[in-house]
Amino acid sequence: MRYECRYIRAVENISWGNIPSGRLVEVVTGGRPRLETRFRACWTTDALHVRFECEDDHVVATMVRRDDPIYEEDVVEVFLDPKGTGREYYEFELSPRGVEFDALIRNDLEGRIEADIAWDAQGLHTSVSDAADGWRHYELQIPFADLLEGSPLPGTDWGWNVYRIDDDVEGNRHYWAWSPTGKVNFHIPQRFGTLVFVKA
Repeated sequence: MRYECRYIRAVENISWGNIPSGRLVEVVTGGRPRLETRFRACWTTDALHVRFECEDDHVVATMVRRDDPIYEEDVVEVFLDPKGTGREYYEFELSPRGVEFDALIRNDLEGRIEADIAWDAQGLHTSVSDAADGWRHYELQIPFADLLEGSPLPGTDWGWNVYRIDDDVEGNRHYWAWSPTGKVNFHIPQRFGTLVFVKA
């Protein structure tokens, strides 16, 4: 799977309605999810910008501190693998309360992972806002300086995936992804898609 990430000259020029969207599906089967989740991504010289547009009918979000295990509640997630090896990548999460989780992940590709939650993206900027008709918008601005030296060149591609975890009113957990992993497990980099940085 491939998502072309458009270059935008400046943050103030980002018009999300003009950025192509992708949709999340059920993580195991690739089937239709209970609720709709769209995402959009673009880049500026300094940062990757990702927006989630989430249909939502029930919120579970009690945690308040950065790097709390917010993946145990409602959350959206972005995984980025600039080197494309699957062995070391970055995980970013955002809860409906605006709580952030970020970590450097090491994966041996045999089922064992190590999450370094002491690692922080110093320039990470996020926001959460309620929209009309039961929708919620999440935005993450991830500076390239936290991930690599300099900005990616046009044509560069990274491994990546985006996810959402949602609890319904009955307490059932739902797991959705852009690129399905085939398991209730987001840490399968072999199933990541490709993020391509394009510049017209």
